[in-house]
Amino acid sequence: MSPVPNGSRLPNVRRLEAVSFRSWPAANTSYDGTWAIRLTAGHPSKRLNSVNPLDPADHSDLENRIARAARRFQGFGRPLVFRQSPLAPPELDNILDARGWRRFDETQVMTLDLAELDLDDVVSQLPLKDAGRWIDQCVVMKSFDAAVKPGLSELIGSVQGDVGLFLSEDSDGVPLAAAMAVRFGDLVGLFEVVSNPAMRRQGLGRRVVRNALLWGREQGANRSWLQVVADNSPAIALYEDLGFEEVYRYAYRQAPDGYQG
Repeated sequence: MSPVPNGSRLPNVRRLEAVSFRSWPAANTSYDGTWAIRLTAGHPSKRLNSVNPLDPADHSDLENRIARAARRFQGFGRPLVFRQSPLAPPELDNILDARGWRRFDETQVMTLDLAELDLDDVVSQLPLKDAGRWIDQCVVMKSFDAAVKPGLSELIGSVQGDVGLFLSEDSDGVPLAAAMAVRFGDLVGLFEVVSNPAMRRQGLGRRVVRNALLWGREQGANRSWLQVVADNSPAIALYEDLGFEEVYRYAYRQAPDGYQG
């Protein structure tokens, strides 16, 4: 994992975490101290079903708080998962290490100054208004399973910022690539970037990302951000080529089988 950002960088981490929660909103959010407990029955995404510590100094009564979170997740029918960003107290990681909690899906959070990106050759494209069609075509491209369609539709409808759904298709309606952009103030986030598995390495993903970034800039954003799993080398290569740089990382922690809290 990358080094924890120093104190001068933590405000930027806090802002990106807050925008992330608003851009990918959970159906239910409660708090235990500064731990944001996010749960969503209609979608299995770990970002929507995890405990998110938000203050490195908040490390009191950890044993009891972990147990409380476990009971809440059990009642919701979800496995207990912690999402550990640089805002999580090291003392919590120490406890999870001692208990054998596995660490998985390390993720990079990357940002890009849109003023430094040349988009002069990109034709301005209006976002797709039909969320159902966008979701269906993403299912075709195996971005997610059809079972999450109702939950994802509800999620998109609950975003408070400006949502841009971008979809590229051929003349027969076969999906080529898609992306979701969410603009909050001067930030535009990218989500669910996918290209058709049968047509990769043709620049289709790059094209739809640049369309989304131009839309974000036209809506008033001057900076873009995204989250990408650290072992997704092709996606990271694309984003780095566009100029995205890593700001911080987070990872998930899950209890061993049979954990009862």
